[in-house]
Amino acid sequence: MAGHAHDHDHSAKSFGRAFAIGVTLNFGFVVIEAVFGFIANSMTLIADAGHNLSDVLGLLVAWGAASMARRAPTPRFTFGLKKAPILAALFNSLVLLIGVGAIAAEAIRRLLHPAPADGLTVSTVAAIGLVVNGSTALLFARGARRDVNIRGAFLHMAADAAVSLAVVVAGLIIFWTGRQWVDPAMSLAVAFVILWSSIGLLKESVWMSLAGVPLGIEVDEVEAALVSMDGVIGIHDLHVWPLSTSETALTAHLVLPDGSIDELIASAQRLLHDRFHIGHCTLQVERSHLGDSRC
Repeated sequence: MAGHAHDHDHSAKSFGRAFAIGVTLNFGFVVIEAVFGFIANSMTLIADAGHNLSDVLGLLVAWGAASMARRAPTPRFTFGLKKAPILAALFNSLVLLIGVGAIAAEAIRRLLHPAPADGLTVSTVAAIGLVVNGSTALLFARGARRDVNIRGAFLHMAADAAVSLAVVVAGLIIFWTGRQWVDPAMSLAVAFVILWSSIGLLKESVWMSLAGVPLGIEVDEVEAALVSMDGVIGIHDLHVWPLSTSETALTAHLVLPDGSIDELIASAQRLLHDRFHIGHCTLQVERSHLGDSRC
């Protein structure tokens, strides 16, 4: 006998407007940053423009994947396309790693062959980026906790805001001291920040792609919580995996001697939802005298 619980979290649905605003703001800033980067002969601005362009692509991919995840199940995809945002996060992390290599290579070249940059222009444009990236990050802040796809968008924008602040400082240093090496040095700092955030996103997206237990959930704690329920004397075949970036699935066999099966299943479903945020679970109940029957 099995019980099912479905508590689908469609939190990404409300972020369509946030994605639209974020894409528009960031693409506009990419154009501004690239133009003034060439005018000011600033590798930092040009490098950051390239990175921001990849962020626009990342936002578009994340937006499309979030939309795909809301499509209804079909006979061929019985869970729908809920894993699309996981693949989007994996794609974005790989694109960012490629961008890091390009930025670092050009920054090293400029360190070896320095060229003058207009520090005041660099700072002014970067300040605009600080406002754009910071505002975009705030659009995704409320969904960053529960959805790795939304969290990826938030972290990228937040990191870019921090990088823009660093570029503002670099531009002011160049303006005040004339030390041109600060510009490519800051580009390397930009690359390091991007690399750091990309590795975390890559690890989590690969983990979820391989159906690893979602971060924040300990299987031992889930098992202990279910076994501690009145009427449950054992548990086996416990599996926990990400159904999507915001939904976690679970299957388990509960062993019990007697009692109300319906009431027990309902209690177990509430426990899993309230304590572990697992809203899609299948529980099979077995009588202890039937032995270990697995299917």
